[in-house]
Amino acid sequence: MTTRKAAQDDFWPGDAPQQRRRSRSGMPLIAIVVAAVVVVAAVVVGVVLMGGGDKDAAGPAKVLPTVYTPQAPNADTAGLARRTADPRPLTEGEVFTAATKSVTYRNYAFTLAGSHVSADCKAVTWGERLQADLDKHGCNQIVRGAYVSRDKAHVGQFFAVNLADQAGAEQISRDLNPQAQAGFVVPLEAPGVKDFGRGYSAAYGQIYGHYLVVAWVQRAGGTEPARGLSELIDISLAVEKPGDFVWGRMQLLPDRRTN
Repeated sequence: MTTRKAAQDDFWPGDAPQQRRRSRSGMPLIAIVVAAVVVVAAVVVGVVLMGGGDKDAAGPAKVLPTVYTPQAPNADTAGLARRTADPRPLTEGEVFTAATKSVTYRNYAFTLAGSHVSADCKAVTWGERLQADLDKHGCNQIVRGAYVSRDKAHVGQFFAVNLADQAGAEQISRDLNPQAQAGFVVPLEAPGVKDFGRGYSAAYGQIYGHYLVVAWVQRAGGTEPARGLSELIDISLAVEKPGDFVWGRMQLLPDRRTN
């Protein structure tokens, strides 16, 4: 795998100052850090205004991460830019393999507490604007998994959104920014994962061709982490491991099979 250098156009327009976030494979990923307390506070206010974890009588909990960090599309998965080259639906077994039912990074270890694949993208999301964009860009699956750390101190959510093309993945990633007030994916309920998204949390999005993969993490109970975003970045690098399914998909592309 090649290592890609950061360029000015790697970032969404208007992004805040950035720092490097390194994947478990050692590939540098571009992460956006909300460095000013004022910015974080503004996002939290936005969460409260949009529902902040309240549940409608007939709908799911409307929770948002405190911070959402989008990353530039992965250049090594350009072959997956269109679903027409990769039409086979995702399955739970493909995404949550034996290797990703227990995931680790540094001192953090997590176990998969539950998983689900939905072919109805609207049913597992909230927000009219987000749902309209999911429909516009051909969302046909959202795969979700809930993780609990071995010491029960942290919880995480993994999800992968299957869209028609990379442009759609880029748009949905923009929609997931809490400041866009467009909506979010509903956390998967599972044993040990209660009221996920309440309090302080951080989500990290990566685009792999027509897939958007997100790791959303927090301390159990939503308390602010002692090490701030550094702690949550480390946790996210464990929880995002099911996203490795994209490399298997790359190997199955027609041009790869003929080489």
